[in-house]
Amino acid sequence: MSSSENNPENSTAARTVFLLAHTGRPAAIRSAELVIRGLLRSGLGVRVLRAEAADLPLPEEAEIVEEATPECLDACELLIVLGGDGTLLRGAELARASGVPMLGVNLGRVGFLAEAERDDLDKVVDRVVTRAYEVEERMTLDVVVHNNGDVVHQDWALNEAAVQKVSPERMLEVVLEIDGRPVTGFGCDGIVCATPTGSTAYAFSAGGPVVWPEVEALLMVPISAHALFAKPLVTSPTSVLAVEVQPHTPHGVLWCDGRRTVELPSGARVEVRRGAVPVRLARLHHASFTDRLVAKFALPVSGWRGAPH
Repeated sequence: MSSSENNPENSTAARTVFLLAHTGRPAAIRSAELVIRGLLRSGLGVRVLRAEAADLPLPEEAEIVEEATPECLDACELLIVLGGDGTLLRGAELARASGVPMLGVNLGRVGFLAEAERDDLDKVVDRVVTRAYEVEERMTLDVVVHNNGDVVHQDWALNEAAVQKVSPERMLEVVLEIDGRPVTGFGCDGIVCATPTGSTAYAFSAGGPVVWPEVEALLMVPISAHALFAKPLVTSPTSVLAVEVQPHTPHGVLWCDGRRTVELPSGARVEVRRGAVPVRLARLHHASFTDRLVAKFALPVSGWRGAPH
């Protein structure tokens, strides 16, 4: 898709992009400066947080907002996030709450949520200016914590909700449930409930399967379980997963995307289901997830000949 002055669909008039960056890294500052100047030069407005603006050489045209709230993205067409996985997940929180699509640029190590790498910044600016991107929705999780029959906490996750032990010397005793029926119980370091998007994050490290993003499913992956049957489980996207912390076990902790945490008292019950609100991701490439997987993990594919013709 190319820009055209006569095509109102590609007009840059009154278009604003929000930029979120991990400015603690010099590379991120340089990258942010390149993206900001490129967008402004093309006639788009750019909005940044005051806390990050202090570290950036901002032109006067850039708009500064005080706090990272969903309202700070009002009238924004896109949220561009520069950084590693932690920064991308911080951006996902804003993207979900505001409904604005997120375009991630990886400045970290793996960056499965990112659509572009540091070397692609010129291309990113051009694609944003010409609206040459597509938007896809990624499944999320809604998480509810019960204790003594009461709802004591509600949260969400894009990658995973992980129930983990707190005490390093003692295992967490849990019982797993799928759709209101018990499956098994054991002692473990924890349980990861994940989306397909999160299958390449914490669930992957725990030995879970890699699930292609277009597959609609929920995952339940044990961490270091002391049991003969402790296999990763893949369920329907309409299933309700539950992890019950046994009353006689030490308390645990719930982590959502490794960013938000709450203590789980003994006897707590964590229910996980498909989230009502997805995260919208902007996509620049039509490359398959298979190619992305090979590139991100540097998988050996030499010797491949392809299907016979």
